[in-house]
Amino acid sequence: MGTPEFAVPSLEILSDAGYVVVGVITAPDKQGGRGMKQTLVSPVKRFAQSRGLNVLQPTNLKSASFLEELKSLNADLQVVVAFRMLPEVVWSMPRLGTMNLHGSLLPAYRGAAPIQWAVINGEKTTGLTTFKLQHEIDHGQIIRQREMPILEDDDAQSLHDRMMFTGAGLVLGSVDLFQTGQVILSPQDDLKSSHAPKIHHEDAHIDWNKPATTIHNLIRGMSPYPGAWSVLDHLEWKIFKTAIYSQTEGRQPGTLSIENKRLIAQAKGGELEILEVQLTGKKKMTAKDFINGYKIKDWSMS
Repeated sequence: MGTPEFAVPSLEILSDAGYVVVGVITAPDKQGGRGMKQTLVSPVKRFAQSRGLNVLQPTNLKSASFLEELKSLNADLQVVVAFRMLPEVVWSMPRLGTMNLHGSLLPAYRGAAPIQWAVINGEKTTGLTTFKLQHEIDHGQIIRQREMPILEDDDAQSLHDRMMFTGAGLVLGSVDLFQTGQVILSPQDDLKSSHAPKIHHEDAHIDWNKPATTIHNLIRGMSPYPGAWSVLDHLEWKIFKTAIYSQTEGRQPGTLSIENKRLIAQAKGGELEILEVQLTGKKKMTAKDFINGYKIKDWSMS
């Protein structure tokens, strides 16, 4: 059960390992593109069809017709990677239950955006967890975990991409444990839990009165989506990439300047070099292209 690109390597590795994938459940097709006339299919569906796998695309996970079809598959185990919340009637159906892959070392960063919040919070390590689903979201018993470093130049996208393949290996190893009857489940320690809620537009707003490192981590964690943003010349602009430029604090936080053809922003206790930006209605561009093509009127951001 999965929808985005993140779930494809897990499906691929299980298929390549010889496991019989009796069904693939993914999101329904939707209309998009120019004039909303193009049919968009999920990456998981596209891959499943390339392997000739049986694809189900329910709009209602509690509908009698879907539940009947799911039951007829007679799966021993359901594997969830980046899908959606399942009702109990679905996750409790297989003989061995349902396992899920989560992008953190649970119970840390329970929630919808664990990869992004780990980067935003300046963590140096994170990881992946497979666990059995139960009533409370991300609270199930742990099957396996794997720690991963967060590199200094990582943003949410690069960390996501590494996790995508490491996670696939963890999924295969976990399914192997079920296959051989060697699964040992470990309860989560709720006292060590932290949360990674869904990210909203306002979460990505840059407060220039915060330390330069804090802002730098916010920009990394929000890149490429939804993109950390600020207001320049009454326009919202997104900042996708920065580097710590100096520890200098001589100007009002939020002040922009151009130094040696570099775009520099003042934060509290330091300066950031802005490397990649996007103005409302424009394409993403390098700071160099921005400097060449845009005449800044008000050099203070908010």
